[in-house]
Amino acid sequence: MTQGLLMVNTGNGKGKTTAALGMAMRAAGHGLRVCIIQFIKGSWHYGELDGIQAFNGLIDIHVMGKGFTWKSEDLTEDTRLAQEAWKFAAKTIDSGNYHTVILDEFTYLFHYNMLNMDDCLDRLKKRPPEQHVVITGRYAPQELIDSADLVTEMREIKHPLKTGIKAQKGIEF
Repeated sequence: MTQGLLMVNTGNGKGKTTAALGMAMRAAGHGLRVCIIQFIKGSWHYGELDGIQAFNGLIDIHVMGKGFTWKSEDLTEDTRLAQEAWKFAAKTIDSGNYHTVILDEFTYLFHYNMLNMDDCLDRLKKRPPEQHVVITGRYAPQELIDSADLVTEMREIKHPLKTGIKAQKGIEF
């Protein structure tokens, strides 16, 4: 019997999404279906989109929103898109079609007050009992941390951007 876990990857360090994608690969390697819903990646192209094709339909990915919120010129529109994305995610979770659902960069929607925390946590508690959900992003609120079964904090100790080395293909994207 599988006990579904609510897992959170948070913190200021690099690797939150990367760790979640590793879990997606692990599940797909066992023939289990995974859905990744990315909340604020927008139209930027990154390697995960191409790499997922190798998993023969076991990993579905949905890129929601239109970009990084702190660069937005229309927070009202971003909030509307975030709420639509959450409705899609809730339906995906409720469907029971996936072993694991990854809500990538989801914590930002709470940080920017785009979603109601209590409503989201209630929906997550009502998910299929064997389903795993992984949430990534900085600024995980305490209520989410308290509700989770597993919380990992990525802590930046040293990062090449601080020495002027720009983001690189295959590392940051």
